Amino acid sequence: MDNIIRIIDVTNRDGVQTSRLGLAKLEKTVLNILLNQMGVFQSEMGFPTTLHEKNYINANLELAKMEVISPMILEGWVRAIEVDVNKAIELTRVEHLNLSISTSQQMIQGKFQGNYNEDDNIKMMIDAVNRARDVGIKTIGVNAEDASRTKMGYLIKFSQAAKNAGADRIRYCDTLGYETSSKRGIPIYC
Repeated sequence: MDNIIRIIDVTNRDGVQTSRLGLAKLEKTVLNILLNQMGVFQSEMGFPTTLHEKNYINANLELAKMEVISPMILEGWVRAIEVDVNKAIELTRVEHLNLSISTSQQMIQGKFQGNYNEDDNIKMMIDAVNRARDVGIKTIGVNAEDASRTKMGYLIKFSQAAKNAGADRIRYCDTLGYETSSKRGIPIYC
């Protein structure tokens, strides 16, 4: 543990999903430039699997290559399935990905209509991590969606599987927004 706190901003991906909030692609680009100037470690810049974000993402990646947005890492968000990893590579030049999948029983049942169980979920995530590595993704984050409602035993199993598959980072997503590290008993290392 290097005791460095790294800020990952998700405004350009998660923030724009807020009701009645939208940012034009130019505004998102300006935000990335400003985040970089502020010293933010990474911007989760958007969805590299969607056609309407393709040009914005590739333009921002080009700005990073030109060192206009540098050293901040620009990372895309995709579902933790191989098809999304493939689509992201097909549409953009993204080099860093966050792979996201639901981990709570409520979300697994709701999203997958009972067609998948916890083990299927882990397998999909591992396959996506492996595919991302195979296509040359430099850093891979795995997001445990709705982790605050996930059984701790399963969350540990899921996280260990992600680590063993080669994920660089695990994100604990508090989908409902009510969790604290002291309530959950998860130590924070700073």
